[in-house]
Amino acid sequence: MSTPANPSVGWIGLGSMGLAMALNVQKHLKATESPDLHYWNRTISKGDELKEIGGKPFGSPLAVVLNSGVVFISVSDDQTLKSVVDQIVCAGQLLTGTIFVDTTTIHPETTRAVSRRLEQFGAVYIAAPVFGSTPVAQAGQLLVAAAGRKDAVNRIEPYLTGVIARGVIRVGEDPAQALLLKTTSNILTAGMMYLISEAHTLAEKSGLPSSVLESLIEQNLGTYAHGVSKRLTSGAYLPAEGQAPQSSLELGIKDVQHGVDLAKSKGMKLDVGEVYVTAANKAKEWSANQGRALDSSSVFGIVRKRAGLAFENEYVQKRDAQKRKMNDDDRIRLAYSTI
Repeated sequence: MSTPANPSVGWIGLGSMGLAMALNVQKHLKATESPDLHYWNRTISKGDELKEIGGKPFGSPLAVVLNSGVVFISVSDDQTLKSVVDQIVCAGQLLTGTIFVDTTTIHPETTRAVSRRLEQFGAVYIAAPVFGSTPVAQAGQLLVAAAGRKDAVNRIEPYLTGVIARGVIRVGEDPAQALLLKTTSNILTAGMMYLISEAHTLAEKSGLPSSVLESLIEQNLGTYAHGVSKRLTSGAYLPAEGQAPQSSLELGIKDVQHGVDLAKSKGMKLDVGEVYVTAANKAKEWSANQGRALDSSSVFGIVRKRAGLAFENEYVQKRDAQKRKMNDDDRIRLAYSTI
C-alpha cells in the first residue's frame, strides 16, 4: 500500500540504462514489500522483463505520474525530456508534492528550464545523472550526482544507494550543478577514451603487446582507466552483430558536445572534447556504412584507421570470423535437415 512515507514509485523511459535501473528498483520494492513500480516507455514491450517481476505498465507518462509519488525519468536526450514534460504538466496542480528524479544527461540550461516548469505546479525536481555503462547499471553499481531540495534528496536516497548506485555525490540544491558535474565527467571520460586509444594503437604499431600496456594502465592509472582499456581490447568498442553497445556512440557524441558547447558559452575551448567529437562523428559514418552499432569508445577504430590499421582489432576480427563460421554451420545443418 502506498503511503506518504512509502510512496508508489514510477519510471519513465526504458532504454538500456533505464531498464537496468528500473529492474533494480523493482527488486528493491519487492524486497521491502513496497508497492510495485509503475512504468511507461514509448515501446511498452521493452518493459516485459520488468513486468515479469511485478512492474505495472501504464499507457502514458501522465498516467504514471498521476499514480506515483516519486517518478524517475530516464530518457535519451534534451528534446525527449522536454516532450515528456509537455505531457506531464497537463496535470497542473495535481503535480503538487510529486518528486521527479531525472537521471537523463542533458544540458545544464535544459535542467534549469525543466525544473522551473515542473516546480511552478508544486512538483519537486531532483537532477540525478548517473555515471557508468549498462553493465555497471545492471550490477547496481552506478555513481549518482544528486542536486535538489535537501529534504527531497533524503526521501529518494533509499532508491539510490545500494539499489541503483554504489554511492551518491550531493551537489547542492541547484539541479543544474549536477549536470555541470556530469558534463565535466563526460569530458574526462572522452579524453581518456581517446588517449588510451592512441596508446594502444601506438603499442600495436610498435610491437608492444596490448596485455602489457593494459597491465600498466591497471596498476598505474587505476580501475577506471583499466575499464576504458578493456572496452577497447575486449572488442566492446565494436559490439558483435546483434549485440547492444555498453554506451551508445550517439549518446556519447551528444553528451560530449554539451560540454564543448558549454565551454564556448563561457569563452573557452575544449580541445580534447572537440577531438573526441570529430573522431566520434567519423565512427558514426563508419557505423552507417557498415550497418553496425558502435559503443561510445569506438573512436578507437578511427584512431586505428588513421594509423593505417583496420577499424577492427585482432580480437574483433577473430570474434566476428568465428561467429560467421557458426552462422554458416547453422545454415548447412538447416539445409541438411530439410532434405
